[in-house]
Amino acid sequence: MTTILLLSDTHGYIDDAILKYVKDVDEVWHAGDIGDLKVTDAIKNLKPIRAVYGNIDDSKIRLEFPEHNRFLCEDVDVWITHIGGYPKAYNTRIRETIKANPPRLFICGHSHILKVMPDASLNLLHMNPGAVGKHGFHKTRTMLRFTIDGSKIENLEVIEFNKR
Repeated sequence: MTTILLLSDTHGYIDDAILKYVKDVDEVWHAGDIGDLKVTDAIKNLKPIRAVYGNIDDSKIRLEFPEHNRFLCEDVDVWITHIGGYPKAYNTRIRETIKANPPRLFICGHSHILKVMPDASLNLLHMNPGAVGKHGFHKTRTMLRFTIDGSKIENLEVIEFNKR
């Protein structure tokens, strides 16, 4: 079983409250708009990280992290990208690819809106952890924590922080 902390849209912000959750998981996944490599460096000092760059990320971040990260976690095919859209409204840049070869778990950020929803037509689960940084229109900072056990995605928790 692998415990994952999923976050996005840090926009250069990291603090002890976030890092407390990092310490309690096996891996951290970041769905883009990292903002500053100090964010991923702080996480890397504690746990392995898988990340993608987002639209606000500079060339240093883009050299370290890809636009798309597709991998297996146990028996789950995972695809992380920053701008991905939602079921029935996928971004035009990925729409044909996701239809032709859907993952089991599709993750994106960008919207700053936490959403977890199935896409029955592609037999996948879509996750967007919202935004845990302090920059943006969101009122509450959010992350997700869950486990992958073989082919099962379980124990999903929403982590909320006080208003920005």
